[in-house]
Amino acid sequence: MLQEVVVPNRHARRVRYVPAALAALAALALGACDSGSEPAPDAASGPSVLVPGRPGEENRTMSAEEAAEHRSDDDTPNSADVSYVRMMIEHHAQALVMTELVPDRAESSKVTALAERISAAQGPEIGAMEGWLTQYGKEKEGDGDEGGHDHGSMPGMATEAQLEKLRAARGAAFDQLFLTLMITHHEGAITMATDVKAQGNNVRVEEMADDVIAQQTSEITRMRKLL
Repeated sequence: MLQEVVVPNRHARRVRYVPAALAALAALALGACDSGSEPAPDAASGPSVLVPGRPGEENRTMSAEEAAEHRSDDDTPNSADVSYVRMMIEHHAQALVMTELVPDRAESSKVTALAERISAAQGPEIGAMEGWLTQYGKEKEGDGDEGGHDHGSMPGMATEAQLEKLRAARGAAFDQLFLTLMITHHEGAITMATDVKAQGNNVRVEEMADDVIAQQTSEITRMRKLL
């Protein structure tokens, strides 16, 4: 009897988990052979795999052999991936503007050390994201299908008035304001990363979003302890 394996996936790329399910089914079939039951079916008559279609498309059924070959290599970036990368470059850039103010204004050595870590991480991340855009032939600024974006509407971005206030502050007052603004900034980045994980399609973008969530969640915890 044919068995159906339903592969939960977010678009086609989730089919990458099919081989593991097939391996488990194959192991059960071999066990049945060893116990004296009928021989396991070949690939043509083996377990079928139900692959959910993309939004608006019908589900389809593949043979075990077809599913193993398919594997889910389609992680073509969609508009959510491209928009996220473009916006996160600008988001990170503002964080670097804020950290550049720290050496001449901060009183706390812990705030200085935190700012150095943020700068050391987000500078290379900007380079990686710009490289991703180049790889897929996308401009840094939105155009074409993706359209532009309003930097001021991005979650967590400090206003120009807030940045001016930060530039004018010194000592403990600067430390307090820097931490407050940077916590909000990090929370906005986490919101953006969470959204693209739900809406995007590219594996590399998902990995970058995972890094943002993990790293900035940890930094938020440190900053709250310094307030």
